[in-house]
Amino acid sequence: MVSSNTRGYFAVGSEGLSKPMNFGNLIRSAHAFGASFFFTVDAGGQFDRSPRSDTSKSHDHIPYYRWATIGEMQLPAGCKIVGIELVDEAIDLPSFGHPLKAAYVLGPERGSLSDEMLEKCDYVIKIPTSFCINVATAGAIVMYDRIRNFGKFDPRPVGAGAPKETRARHFHGKPVFRGGKIE
Repeated sequence: MVSSNTRGYFAVGSEGLSKPMNFGNLIRSAHAFGASFFFTVDAGGQFDRSPRSDTSKSHDHIPYYRWATIGEMQLPAGCKIVGIELVDEAIDLPSFGHPLKAAYVLGPERGSLSDEMLEKCDYVIKIPTSFCINVATAGAIVMYDRIRNFGKFDPRPVGAGAPKETRARHFHGKPVFRGGKIE
């Protein structure tokens, strides 16, 4: 898992999610990026089994919590709720400092986070796009930004290409072998 190479923990979820394919894509991305758990609030669909889009069978690897209402949400102590919503007052993702302990929540496919959920959020962030994008895609972008922020990666070079000197590379906590060398 990616989490062995990053700090803190995070969860990903959605309020009002209704499409099984989006659920499967989002939970699969959460699993791939090392989320500690996945959740839904007021989900419109039946997500008791993994849909075909969840090819990693995430239900077997990370806990899934299904809460009917915002009032039922039970997050670990100190966990900050980060809403992901395209609203003017939201913090642009590239300028956001991710909390060490976070639960990221996205809105439904054809709507926005409820006013009640926005009130519960410690932070609201937005991906700087011209219009809303797919919920699973948005979740993956935020998770990528989080591991880029907390992961143990080489700094980006000033110019194009890879850094001139790199640290040992690891994938799922194990060294990466390429061309007979450990990277």
